Amino acid sequence: MIQREDQGKLLQRAEEFMQVFKKGADFTQELMRENEKLRYRLVQLEEQSRLASCAGQALREVEMLKARIVDLEREKNEILQRIKLVESENIDFANRYVEIEAENNSLARLYIATYQLHATLDFREVLKIISEIIINLIGGEEFAIFLLDENTGTLQAMAGEGVVVQDLPVFALGQAVPGMVAREGESFFSETLDGLEPEKPLACIPLKIKNRVIGVLAVYRLFIQKRRFAEIDHELFTLLAGHAATAIFASKLYCESERKLTTIQGFLDLLTK
Repeated sequence: MIQREDQGKLLQRAEEFMQVFKKGADFTQELMRENEKLRYRLVQLEEQSRLASCAGQALREVEMLKARIVDLEREKNEILQRIKLVESENIDFANRYVEIEAENNSLARLYIATYQLHATLDFREVLKIISEIIINLIGGEEFAIFLLDENTGTLQAMAGEGVVVQDLPVFALGQAVPGMVAREGESFFSETLDGLEPEKPLACIPLKIKNRVIGVLAVYRLFIQKRRFAEIDHELFTLLAGHAATAIFASKLYCESERKLTTIQGFLDLLTK
């Protein structure tokens, strides 16, 4: 009877042990599953951390690239500004080069014309060459050459283009623009191109040798393609006035000496007959 009780207790304890063992096994399995979850979660966290780190690095690189783009844009704008400045300077240089070429051509033509001017002592030929210079180099369409008669102190038209020389008035020294220019010895340039009369030409230049005025050049109208006087025209006027005055003075002296020689020769021929 006692043995049966002992066996019953042993069986009960064995069952209790088996239950405890089973619970321990279940708990172990549960722990393993939880551990597996934790390991998976850890891997996830590590991957997220790595991605977050990469994202942070990527953001920093993006910010650096944005800053570099801003710098490049600024450099590009500076380069474009310099290019525009260089282009503007090149245009200025090109325009100036064209102007200098035109000035050189004008001066070269003036040199040739003045050479022809001084190559003759015929008074009418000198006036004709001066007229050609005014037409071809300065672009004068209507103009007149006035010479000073020192005996009467008046300016009389001796040659011209586009005007009737005989119809032009005779100016006393100080009268109207031509007379003022002859008296003062200073050039005159009008501010308008319309409604000009013999008393008020578009431009009036004194013909003088040193300080002695021997006449004036009056321009009344320019050719239609020439809208105004350029800076080079003022220089051409100055050069032309000096050369023209010298050539006119020399040709007049030569004509007067020729007349005197002819008169003297005539007297000598009468005496020797």
